[in-house]
Amino acid sequence: MSKFSISIVAFLFFPLCLFSQKHIERGYETILSSDARIFIETLSHDSLQGRKAGEAGGYKAAEYIVSLLREWKIKPLDASGYLQPFDAGVCKMNNILAVIPGKSNEYVIVGAHYDHLGCDSTLLNDICFNGADDNASGVSAVLQIARAVKKCGKKPQRSIIFAFWDGEEKGMLGSSHFVKKCSFLSDIVAYMNFDMIGRGPVDNPKHLTYFYTESCPDFGEWLKEDITERKFSFTPNYRAWDRPVYGSDNAPFAQKDIPIVWYHTEGHPDYHLPSDTADKIDYEKLIDITRAAYLCTWRLANEKSFGEEK
Repeated sequence: MSKFSISIVAFLFFPLCLFSQKHIERGYETILSSDARIFIETLSHDSLQGRKAGEAGGYKAAEYIVSLLREWKIKPLDASGYLQPFDAGVCKMNNILAVIPGKSNEYVIVGAHYDHLGCDSTLLNDICFNGADDNASGVSAVLQIARAVKKCGKKPQRSIIFAFWDGEEKGMLGSSHFVKKCSFLSDIVAYMNFDMIGRGPVDNPKHLTYFYTESCPDFGEWLKEDITERKFSFTPNYRAWDRPVYGSDNAPFAQKDIPIVWYHTEGHPDYHLPSDTADKIDYEKLIDITRAAYLCTWRLANEKSFGEEK
């Protein structure tokens, strides 16, 4: 190749790389600890009565999430609005679905459940199950990633759906309903899940369990690369899993053989207790997980291919 040809290639290639990186960083910089604190404190406040699915607190939580999506001008997935209603016995529940359209007919879904356990009037003191870690922490990550992708200023190759599931605590009802009713299931290339990412085991507070579909080794390599470059404050346990059909809202997608990534920081003494409150969240760790997941979202939405055997 002549020097002239090399110069032309350099001119065409390097500006494109810099252009993409500039946009990635623009979104990355919008992911803030102060905003995570606001989102989690609001969602886990006593006024939301533990966000129980099908009850007033759950509806209030949905209204709050939708208000943020509207403020950021992130469109609803369906022309009828952000809510995907479904019935489960006598309770009426709502998934919340928003989308940033891409250039192709493929989709990536980023999701977390927003419901929790409600209140228990038989308890003596604190009757509200606030659910700060479970799962206001996960909801805060999806919100921040959605805003970051919107603000980066670059249209992704694949459309990104941001999903907030209802009824997870009752048996993954919301995500199961979505998968059952989805008309474009074969076009979903990956699902990313967040369920409890703000705490950690007492003896290992910086721990993160990083589940991902075993046939997609790139998912593990991406996180390793980003930790090396960004010096994140968490310590991951890489858990490649052949078919991750248990545990959380990843299950309905894995059952359909859709590749998944699931961020989870394991249990703690306040799990499913009224003492799971916003003041106990490790916000530095939470933000680093959110930033790492944003970088993964970018790759899922823009890499031409992933998951090939090495």
